[in-house]
Amino acid sequence: MKLQQSPSESGLKGAIPAGAKSWVPVQAGSDFPIQNLPFGLACIDHVEEAVVVAIGDQVLDLTALAAEGLLPEEDFPILHCFIDVDKNDLRVLRMLVYDLLREDNSTLRDNMALRKAAFHPISEVEMMVPVEIPSFVDFYAGIYHAGNVGKMFRPDMDPLLPNYRHLPVGYNGRASTVIPSGAPISRPKGQYRPKGVENPVFGPTQELDFELELGFFISDGNEMGEAISVARAEEHILGLVLVNDWSARDIQRWEYQPLGPFLGKSFATSISPWIVTMEALEPFRIEGPKQQPEPLEHLLAAGPAHYDINLEVALRTPSMRQPQVIARSNAKHLYWSIAQMVAHQTSNGTAIEPGDLVATGTISGPDPGSFGSLLELSWNGSKPLRMQETGEERTYLQDGDTLTMRGWCEGHGIRIGFGSLETMIGAVS
Repeated sequence: MKLQQSPSESGLKGAIPAGAKSWVPVQAGSDFPIQNLPFGLACIDHVEEAVVVAIGDQVLDLTALAAEGLLPEEDFPILHCFIDVDKNDLRVLRMLVYDLLREDNSTLRDNMALRKAAFHPISEVEMMVPVEIPSFVDFYAGIYHAGNVGKMFRPDMDPLLPNYRHLPVGYNGRASTVIPSGAPISRPKGQYRPKGVENPVFGPTQELDFELELGFFISDGNEMGEAISVARAEEHILGLVLVNDWSARDIQRWEYQPLGPFLGKSFATSISPWIVTMEALEPFRIEGPKQQPEPLEHLLAAGPAHYDINLEVALRTPSMRQPQVIARSNAKHLYWSIAQMVAHQTSNGTAIEPGDLVATGTISGPDPGSFGSLLELSWNGSKPLRMQETGEERTYLQDGDTLTMRGWCEGHGIRIGFGSLETMIGAVS
């Protein structure tokens, strides 16, 4: 595709100045200032889905702008859905939107009829899974989470298995059960073995858990047999979302040996609706933890490859009026970078495709308050969490509980947020 319009010089790199302001009102502390401009897929007024951008507490319908000639629709077929999304095209599109939203640009600002058609309160639109997902891969890149699990279930062994510091461990998940924020999940059934019982039973999981993760979408794929290097990996990444990769711990514990997760993980994976671009996250790039031993050459990275992204989990039971924050973590605690995950996945010649979702695995920190799952927070049920408002206790999630995840970067005079990922637990389906 050849673009008929070119972005401004700053747009060639997707950089939006920290001091830039929009004529759209944006409250202090908003997740969605003009420096962010994340993309999503929304159903507006119960009609056809359209690609939208978040700014302040509004969504901007890009199809409405294209209909008035402010965006060249022939250059951006993704305006109605993210199919065969091209990262460079999306970068250009984001900068065109930025130009229209700058405080000194009157083109859209002074067109009240178009503003009324194009802007909608975020609270009044239905956000969808932003990308049609061909496949889903979940990694295990949070070293503190992996270490905690090892301490619980292999107390007489090294908490980390021998391969952990040599490669990003992962598995192929189930793309068909990826759901958006706001969609409830039902308590899954499965086969598990209750404690002290010799034979398994089949029934609703008794140990429903969340996993605090980040995920990213693939933009450009590769040919089968072609490996993607760590240095080139981010060229293939469209942007990031929050991920809650739900777990039925009792089902998983019984089934995972010798082949790994299956029914205990495949019933639901929730994601936040906004794709935060790599360009928006660039100011928050940092060095990751020192990797010892040094990775083999195909996984060796030069320069900062991690991101300083704050993460938070809150829980509200049916009896509570306000949610209670139960965990605070940060993406800097990942042992393996997202670029290394892409390089590892394709190192055997695996073909990845536009829209593939890749998740990091549970992102726990070093302290109990930063653990990214109830398995860790309750230490496998031995230390129940107490809800301050009601005195209730939780070791695992119960029906009617609502879990909310948030993520944001802050510094350099700006805040780049992901919005919220909220899910309520329903009864058995």
